[in-house]
Amino acid sequence: MATREEIVKSVPQKGFFGHPKGLLSLFFTEFWERFSYYGMRAILIYYMYYEVTQGGLGLERSTANSIMAVYGSLVYMSGIIGGWIADRLFGTTKTVFYGGVLIMFGHIVLAFPGGLTTLFVSMALIILGTGLLKPNISSIIGDLYSKEDTRRDSGFSIFYMGINMGAFIAPLIVGTIGLEYNFHLGFGIAAVGMALGLIVFLITKKKYLGLAGTYVPNPMSKEERKKVLTRIVIALVIILVVGFILIQQGILTIDGFIMTVSILGIVIPTLYFIVMYRSSKTTEDEKSRLLAYIPLFVAAMMFWAIQEQGSNILAQYADERVDLMMGSFEISPAWFQSLNPLFIIAFAPVFAWMWVKLGDRQPSTPKKFAFGLFFAGMSFIVMIIPAYFNGTDSLVSPFWLVLSFFLVVLGELLLSPVGLSATTKLAPGAFAAQTMSLWFMTNASAQAINAQVVKFYTPENEIIYFGVIGAVALVIGLLLYFMTPLIQKYMRGVK
Repeated sequence: MATREEIVKSVPQKGFFGHPKGLLSLFFTEFWERFSYYGMRAILIYYMYYEVTQGGLGLERSTANSIMAVYGSLVYMSGIIGGWIADRLFGTTKTVFYGGVLIMFGHIVLAFPGGLTTLFVSMALIILGTGLLKPNISSIIGDLYSKEDTRRDSGFSIFYMGINMGAFIAPLIVGTIGLEYNFHLGFGIAAVGMALGLIVFLITKKKYLGLAGTYVPNPMSKEERKKVLTRIVIALVIILVVGFILIQQGILTIDGFIMTVSILGIVIPTLYFIVMYRSSKTTEDEKSRLLAYIPLFVAAMMFWAIQEQGSNILAQYADERVDLMMGSFEISPAWFQSLNPLFIIAFAPVFAWMWVKLGDRQPSTPKKFAFGLFFAGMSFIVMIIPAYFNGTDSLVSPFWLVLSFFLVVLGELLLSPVGLSATTKLAPGAFAAQTMSLWFMTNASAQAINAQVVKFYTPENEIIYFGVIGAVALVIGLLLYFMTPLIQKYMRGVK
């Protein structure tokens, strides 16, 4: 197996804004993958709760919001599977490609009318595909740099900007076509986006990535592989048969499934921390760093619980509570989904430059997380103001929603790319890709909890809804800020 030094040397270290050329390949691959995902997501909530006569499925709004949260949770939860496959079977590069193929087919399925059946089949394919692709493409970036390379955080910020360039244009294109013309045509365009991402990856990976992502950190023997694959096939067959029976008997309902996912969102990361901490392959220093990672995990989970409501609660808010007329021009509610990536595109280079400029004088990782939570909390607190002064029966200015998205983006730039970087540095060596999957579990756990929380939202109680969630984020951020010295102590040499 190649050493980290050999992997880094195999990658051209200059050529993309002062960063390794491999970052260029991953930048554009993720650009198109995010185009497909966020394009689909910009119209999915409306597809679920719009009436059948409008081309939708006619679901209740609370049910659609919960399904949206569960979908997002399972997308990130499946990263655990992707991390395990990369660590034990294929390595990260092959796993990324297979994931992209599944995602593309998921969007193709949704492009054809078929009601709830095609919706759930599409969701299953995209959930598995994203689980294979998303954590592993970030892990490959970690392979491009040595652990001492000061360009690391800046590189992740640039990569994050690529993600959001795809996410920015997707709602404008897919959202407009999906809402103005046909939902399924919009989903079809998302499939084309993922196909373009696969083409970019295949053309550039050999020349720009070198050995990055090609090795398997903890490979199985042939005997182990045969035994494990047999067990996986048997387990899948049992799950499908039992699931079919429970659905036919009316035992497994949508609400029951949502509750199951909510519970898994807490249980899975807890078990993962325990397994990695107790593993004989985890050194004492790595165990200490895992303990330091726990409060960061909780803080990130709280952050994503707010940020991810932009695709369900705030999407519904845009559709029903916002005055969409700008003079004689009507705004599409799907366009608000472009605000988050737009602000990231504008400010990610600023943050990337700032971290490089500050060098060793920049705030520590826990403090960046704390500041991120402060901004996230304020993004919900400001949503109280229009309802407080004007009530919940009148339409509000779209600029309140713009301000909310702006504040949460400031928090995201403080927390998300820094969290990716911190994860690659704090990860135990034997669980490199799986620890990256655990980072994406912060989002999965947040949305699993959101699947229950979003049920409480109605326009009538939005002051309490936004106020309570925003206040909880501010309190957790304050606690994290004061815990910083203790967390840094447990990081054992990792800055």
